Amino acid sequence: MGSTVETLEFQAETRQLLRLVIHSIYSNKDIFLRELISNASDALDKIRLESLTDPDVAADTSDLHIALDVDHDARTLTVRDNGIGMSRDEIVELIGTIAKSGTAGLLEKLKGAKDAAAAQSLIGQFGVGFYSAFMVADKVTLRTRRAGTDAGTQWESAGEGTYELRDVDGLPVGTSVTLHLKPVDGEDGLADYLSEPKIRQIVKQYSDFIRWPIRMATERTGAEGATTTEVDTLNSMKALWARPRNEVTEAEYHEFYQQISHDWQAPAKTVHMRAEGTFEYEALLFLPAQAPFDLFSREPRRGVQLYVKRVFIMDDCEALMPDYLRFVKGVVDTHDLSLNISREILQHDRQIRAVRRRLVKKVLGAVKEMQAGDAEAYASFWSQFGRVLKEGLIEDADNTAALLELVSAASTHDPDRTTTLREYVERMKDGQEAIYYLTGETRATVENSPHLEAFRAKGYEVLILTDPVDEVWVERVPGFDGHRLQSIAKGQVDLDEPADGDEAADAEKVKRDQDFAALLTWLTTALSEQVKQVRLSSRLTTSAACLVGDAHDMTPTLEKMYRAMGQQVPQVKRILELNPAHPLVTALRTAHEADPADPALTEIAELVHGGALLAEGGELADPARFTRLLTDRLTRAL
Repeated sequence: MGSTVETLEFQAETRQLLRLVIHSIYSNKDIFLRELISNASDALDKIRLESLTDPDVAADTSDLHIALDVDHDARTLTVRDNGIGMSRDEIVELIGTIAKSGTAGLLEKLKGAKDAAAAQSLIGQFGVGFYSAFMVADKVTLRTRRAGTDAGTQWESAGEGTYELRDVDGLPVGTSVTLHLKPVDGEDGLADYLSEPKIRQIVKQYSDFIRWPIRMATERTGAEGATTTEVDTLNSMKALWARPRNEVTEAEYHEFYQQISHDWQAPAKTVHMRAEGTFEYEALLFLPAQAPFDLFSREPRRGVQLYVKRVFIMDDCEALMPDYLRFVKGVVDTHDLSLNISREILQHDRQIRAVRRRLVKKVLGAVKEMQAGDAEAYASFWSQFGRVLKEGLIEDADNTAALLELVSAASTHDPDRTTTLREYVERMKDGQEAIYYLTGETRATVENSPHLEAFRAKGYEVLILTDPVDEVWVERVPGFDGHRLQSIAKGQVDLDEPADGDEAADAEKVKRDQDFAALLTWLTTALSEQVKQVRLSSRLTTSAACLVGDAHDMTPTLEKMYRAMGQQVPQVKRILELNPAHPLVTALRTAHEADPADPALTEIAELVHGGALLAEGGELADPARFTRLLTDRLTRAL
């Protein structure tokens, strides 16, 4: 070892930075090992590249690796690589100072950061993760020799105001970083970083997919008490997403999916993609076959993990996948982000938003492929995830068209299978302009609704929508393939509209309206507390009455949903429609013509309204009064 020792002061800003790192920046101290392994991996990448492009670099690249050495007696942990190494000048430039430009701005932002997470995200932008070693070490010793040179250098510091540099002879090419660890202190979050299980856990969590082997010598005691030393490789290095798709088997995909999702069923679909250009990344995503238990919990977990150059950054990365695709599992590995990028910065990063848009299109495209290729598999997938996918029709205007192509719903066309909107449109009757639907709490309630009577009788197909989210998205989406969506329980639906020039039909309709005009006027007044209007209906064939809303009214089911969530919404009065051909309605008209002041007519009007409310699954405001009125009428009839 050379005798020349040089003591240098850290740049002033670097001293401030060190204090921040040691005392406040990193909330999870385990990441120091992630940072050092990542630096070592970069050094291995560089020597491999330089050995191919620079003939003067006579480096042995036959066994590039990272080694972890533990010395329990000295309480040291060493991270060693045989990568590119550093010269003396590079050490001063890269470790003695922080970035050449922007230092003042960094510190100003750090001082203004409101919490440790925000400060950590800022420091990550300047690539100074090496300093995280001082969170767990009283002293750090770095020995290195640059490939293509003979001189070795030792850097050493206690993380205070100075560091020492000295020349060292006989060093191999590469870098070793030795941490003289602080005592274990549970209160300060200082774990036993000499513990083999702890080291294995950190490597598995953060560095399992690093492309270079991470090795550690471990002692094993045999059956007879003899101790042997074995060298184990701690990481799998199996980053499937970095391999071409044609080199990965379905069994490997399935095994990896199980590992990240803890779901022992095979995924319904696999999406493997690579993007190159100004922002490079790989993605390996899976569509599960079965919904996770927390899909509709208050705080569901997303399933996409973020890596940077195969280094694990975070679980549950919401910036990469919208809420309505929270069931997607997988990995996105970028090449250009900082290791310490925060969730807050990700949310506003332009490149990440572009990645998200492409991932969403790929996922929706994969679902479309499933729909086109295997009807049975798609029906099963939609039964698990259709409800959450429809949330996208509310949240994601950019992908409305793609999501509408995926919508599958029950309909009156076939009770045994669902239909897509595309299939519905292909079956529409000549001259039909709207896609008809009816929402409700259950399929049975909708199928027995009086609103369906005329549509069934005339052969018009009606979609049956029973998911709570259906009440919202049908109001947000203007239409599909040029056809508007129309609720058969709202607005005017006149399936008996006379044809142009049919004078007899026109005359009959006018006469009918005149015959019932007095009754309708009286009923509108008598039921003014319950309804906004009473009118004749063309949507009924067997029932006496039904309740409908105006075209833009809130549905009773949606009203109930808002109230269940604690929101105050005004009571919406609806329209009572009467079937002019029903015996009860014609008898009521006759009785009203005979004696408009008969008090019994008011009771019958209440019963007609209550019956219409019950027929659609509604709730009576005063069930006891309705029961009493009905009992009295039945008693008189007998």
